[in-house]
Amino acid sequence: MEKSTLIGLIGGVAAVGVGMALKGADPHALINPAAFLIIIAGTAAALFNAFPMKQLKKFPALLKILMIGKPVMKKQEVLDTFMEIAKLAKKEGPMAIEKKANEMSDPFFRSTLILVADGINADTIAEIVESDIKQMEERHRSGAQIFAQAGMYAPTLGVLGAVIGLIAALGNLSDIDKLGHSIAAAFVATLLGIFTGYVCWHPFANKLKQLSAEEVEIKKMILEGALALQSGASSVIIESKLQAFIPVSERVTSNER
Repeated sequence: MEKSTLIGLIGGVAAVGVGMALKGADPHALINPAAFLIIIAGTAAALFNAFPMKQLKKFPALLKILMIGKPVMKKQEVLDTFMEIAKLAKKEGPMAIEKKANEMSDPFFRSTLILVADGINADTIAEIVESDIKQMEERHRSGAQIFAQAGMYAPTLGVLGAVIGLIAALGNLSDIDKLGHSIAAAFVATLLGIFTGYVCWHPFANKLKQLSAEEVEIKKMILEGALALQSGASSVIIESKLQAFIPVSERVTSNER
């Protein structure tokens, strides 16, 4: 579970609700179906106009990542795995690398190790794996862009909702009570547009970028380990190379294992 997303959503809703109550505004005013329709449906319509369907089909999967997270190997786990493989390869030869590769559940790690086991030269391995990482980054970038664009559209649609509400309010000029309620309701759409844009969509886009950066770093670490393994480096050298990817405070030395 990606707890930070849940905390952020609950905190955002609570901040608005409590803030309204402290300002003397009735939080029940937020229950405005017309405003929700304009913001949610309007933002969705704008996204359909902005992106091809093949990209928008990723939206549910991206929301799942934001709410649940995406399983990725820990850096220490990557280091320990390469240490183990290096020791096995020294005893049993290249077949040990292939055997270990077939045991890996991570497809990227598995395919990279197979390249090493097949005796592919370092330059070719680097070219293949770096191309794979670059393509993944582009896919992730396009996914985050959906949320970034939604963050741009929602506040503007909030202004549109306010204008629509004010048009309705002008029809009640003869009734002061109705006029006041109509004007208040008109600005609910603006509130919802700004809230969804700057508390949800833009932060979601940023989180996807952060998660992507973490995954890229793990994959680069795997590539570094694979190249060291391909060159016949010892487990000590591999450990030294890969520890550079791990913050000093999180490093576990050979003596501590």
